Amino acid sequence: MRTLQFCTLFLSLFIFSSNTSLIAQDNTWKTLSKISFTKTYDELLGFKVDVPVFASEVKKLDGKEITLRGYIIPVEGYRSHSEFIFSAFPYNMCFFCGGAGPETVMEVKSLTPVKYTTEPITLKGILHLNDSDVNRLMYGLEQAKLVN
Repeated sequence: MRTLQFCTLFLSLFIFSSNTSLIAQDNTWKTLSKISFTKTYDELLGFKVDVPVFASEVKKLDGKEITLRGYIIPVEGYRSHSEFIFSAFPYNMCFFCGGAGPETVMEVKSLTPVKYTTEPITLKGILHLNDSDVNRLMYGLEQAKLVN
């Protein structure tokens, strides 16, 4: 009986600590989702484009080291890359293939190549905001390192 109680307690602590970790990771993506858009005429393209307007919470993260849990979106095959797209959602649900918004993906430049996997990974790096170059994503993570 005592062993059963210990196992139940241990399992409860494990589940709580795992959920806390996931919640902490989700909070960063949630913060990054605090954006709006404004239509601005782009001289080069010749039409209006959506330009992100970052909330003050997001602006505070610009140039800071952040940690994010997410998924690698392959852009040049299924191999290791130093530059790739990182998503809050798996491939079938991401911005490019599913119904997610542009605030759920970012360009990554890692210090060392990261091997492709369909499992979620955790990255740490310096966040950069982009509200001026329409040919790039609005978020970039530089000097990224694999955490897990």
